[in-house]
Amino acid sequence: MIQAMKVPPRFFSGPSPNPPFYRLLLFFLLIFADSVSGFGSMGPIAASFGDYSLFCAIDASGKQAVICWDANNSSSTASSSLHYSTVLPPMAALSGGEGFLCGILVNTSQAFCWDSMGLSKSSDLVPAVFQPNAYSHLAAGKDHVCAIRGSYYSENDSGSVDCWDIVRVSNNSLSSKQSARFYDQYASALVFRKLVSGDGFSCGVIRDGGIACWGPNSGYIGVSGISENFVALASGVGSICGVSQMSGEVKCWGDNNTYNNPPIGTRFVSLAAGAQHFCGIREDSHGIECWGNFNLSLIPKGSGFLAIASSDLLSCGIRESDLVLDCWFANVTSSANYDPPLQLCSPGLCTAGSCGEGMFAFNASLLNEPDLTSLCVRKDLKICSPCGLNCSEGFFPSSSCTSDADRVCTSCSLCQNSSCWGVCRLQSSREMRQKHWDQWRQLLLIIGSAAAGLLLILVAWCLLPRVMVTNKEEGQKKKFLSCIRKPQPEAERNADHHPPASVAPCPGVAQVFRLSELKDATNGFKEFNELGRGSYGFVYKAVLPDGRQVAVKRANAATIIHTNSRDFEMELEVLCNLRHGNIVNLLGYCAEMGERLLVYEFMPHGTLHDHLHGGLSTLNWSLRLKIAMQAAKGLEYLHKEVVPPIVHRDVKSSKILLDADWGARIADFGLLTPNERDLTADMRMDVYGFGVVLLEILSGRKSYDGDCVPPNIVDWALPQIRQGKAPAIIDRYVALPRNVEPLLKLADIAELALREDPNERASMSDLALLLDQLVKDGLIL
Repeated sequence: MIQAMKVPPRFFSGPSPNPPFYRLLLFFLLIFADSVSGFGSMGPIAASFGDYSLFCAIDASGKQAVICWDANNSSSTASSSLHYSTVLPPMAALSGGEGFLCGILVNTSQAFCWDSMGLSKSSDLVPAVFQPNAYSHLAAGKDHVCAIRGSYYSENDSGSVDCWDIVRVSNNSLSSKQSARFYDQYASALVFRKLVSGDGFSCGVIRDGGIACWGPNSGYIGVSGISENFVALASGVGSICGVSQMSGEVKCWGDNNTYNNPPIGTRFVSLAAGAQHFCGIREDSHGIECWGNFNLSLIPKGSGFLAIASSDLLSCGIRESDLVLDCWFANVTSSANYDPPLQLCSPGLCTAGSCGEGMFAFNASLLNEPDLTSLCVRKDLKICSPCGLNCSEGFFPSSSCTSDADRVCTSCSLCQNSSCWGVCRLQSSREMRQKHWDQWRQLLLIIGSAAAGLLLILVAWCLLPRVMVTNKEEGQKKKFLSCIRKPQPEAERNADHHPPASVAPCPGVAQVFRLSELKDATNGFKEFNELGRGSYGFVYKAVLPDGRQVAVKRANAATIIHTNSRDFEMELEVLCNLRHGNIVNLLGYCAEMGERLLVYEFMPHGTLHDHLHGGLSTLNWSLRLKIAMQAAKGLEYLHKEVVPPIVHRDVKSSKILLDADWGARIADFGLLTPNERDLTADMRMDVYGFGVVLLEILSGRKSYDGDCVPPNIVDWALPQIRQGKAPAIIDRYVALPRNVEPLLKLADIAELALREDPNERASMSDLALLLDQLVKDGLIL
């Protein structure tokens, strides 16, 4: 306990006895500090601060074991590594200071502190006088720790405070001693419920209401007169922020350079502090919001969190959807390729009391682990987490929060009825308004262009003599009809009416469409029917008179100019004879009035790229493996079974489409087969492109992302795979399967496709065989 000593007191709530002195002291502390740090309060995840940042979290195995990881910042391919997972004892809660961490032991409620550079023996960083004591709460600061006496699992979670100093005796070792700096006669008589510690001060939530601060630097925090209660606290180097129990909003005190512009009107449930910033978990969507010196573009989007912690430059959180760790940097100059280990972590602290209003008891059965009945070491304990009220943008709450489960968020792309239309439409109203404005602008441009064109036509009509049309039939060339293997009847060539709908296509047969027919089917090639566009031209969704949905590919003027009719005929002859379940098959074509239109099967689920990167519904691991296998079989068909072989030349995730059954289909493959000399080299380029697609499937990251370092996915992922660190690249926005071994094998298969020496790359047949076996093993459930 804080004992009476003849030390000048620092009053906890009154004004500083010499305010200019404390402001000057703070100024010099900020200038001369080697590493300005922020300090979090107690939780299931914590971080040490300083030159060596170590994160630790309580795992979700039900044993409350502690796992720790750091970042190897010595190279651009920084990766995480695990520490102490089998050395540290089970803990109920964690807190981090500068160069050390502390926790409360599960079985005894005793404090346990260790050096983040290496595990200290026993409880060396807890003074011997305090080692027998039980504690209900603790908070580590820059170089001290304060803890509230009492059993951790007792429903009476308040008590008096003990404090001790952490002293660095050399560059490689720390020591501890009972603190004289943190004696305060008034504070020693108070009973506290929560604590937070910073640089030279600690603050606590008083059981009867209000906040008290003490310590040599407590004068400039300025919490005088605060009487309300706070459900969460976090401390920066010279400031603290708290979440008001009454309003749920954030209030901050101290040096406003570290918490400038805190959010107004937003309710929070949890806080964490970094070097010059604070982050909080919103009450409504459980999304992250940060303020202070922080790059907002780096905050994770689309995921909710149940717990977060910050170090100097890095924040890590435990995602609510799958309890997987996710980390992000405070600014873009940091090593933005840092990845935490693939571990499921506890979403909160185990408690003995019942969950209150607006909370739910986390249900371990949601993790689909049959042997896991609880995330706590005792079955009478539970983890109470705050209910989410809404969902992140692009999602809607498909079920409400209950006593043992949070609300469930579902992608707006899966919204099927009026219960979610309002939410999803409200979220996208701004985007829709912008889209409508863009459409109006384009319409005005079209009207203007049409008016100018009409004027030119009138001028031409007046100035140019009429030219008699020569015999139409003599000048007409026979259309290329090798696809249907028969000449076009004379009656059809002279007919002005629509031909009857043809029968369904079969191998070697393609339907010849009239231009007017396809124009009607696409509503005049209107923009709202557009599916995509590329160098070839535009692709439109169309509905034929017989009800079939198809995709119509319309060549642009540049394609028509640079591709002569003979080349087009050769392409058609090849396309008409291709039929495979894993390619997008040609149904027909049109070559009237100088137009070149190809009619393909319609793929209702879009592209693989859109599902991985474009905001469409997330693909689970079983489906991702199946898509990888089927895409490989489609490319294998083009390389091996087609005579002569076809090289795609542009294999990427946007060229893999998904049919009504979520089957993968290869699209937009090259048609003019290169000469035999180039064939093998080009096939190996297809293999390399497919290897990049496998990395996208495995990591969820784009093939090139300028916001990442390095931006090229191969430069980022391949070194980690070859160093045995493939788990670091696995997509953390998809729930981990029970067995991650197939994902590690997928990484090895990608490596075979991405060998620098083309002669060492696997063939598409080899890759298809390996992926087929991976899917057949069925171990991804």
